[in-house]
Amino acid sequence: MEQIWAPWRMQYIEGPKASGCILCQKPREDNDEANLILYRGEKNFIILNSFPYNPGHLMVASYRHLGLLEELTGDELGEHLDMVKRCVRLLNKTLKPNGFNIGINIGKIAGAGIDDHIHTHIVPRWQGDSNFMPVLSNTKVIPEALAATYKKLKEALG
Repeated sequence: MEQIWAPWRMQYIEGPKASGCILCQKPREDNDEANLILYRGEKNFIILNSFPYNPGHLMVASYRHLGLLEELTGDELGEHLDMVKRCVRLLNKTLKPNGFNIGINIGKIAGAGIDDHIHTHIVPRWQGDSNFMPVLSNTKVIPEALAATYKKLKEALG
């Protein structure tokens, strides 16, 4: 039997669970690296997903606590989409994926883990990144630690 090691996951399993909205709390703190915030805009920010589907799984979120896309102002939405584009360029440059899944889950029934704060997922995809693990054992292997991915992406941002 093969074993797969992902020791960095223990800090999430054993660590304290945040109360309130993490997409509101994290940008208020002055610790972007620990909070995985890669970039701050005027109305939105880019954050590395703490529970990624794939390495480099980013999210763009507004600073304002809004649950619906139509609640964003034109300026907020414009910057939001510009940041999604920036994420795609950044990931293409650094991780060189073969494609992307980009999406917004609105509401718990649609799969939103944080259903009351609008955010867009940018998930890089590679040929063969879906293998037997998710199919047979409902397990996803992330081959790079979050801190290493953060550092790589932050350096590429300049």
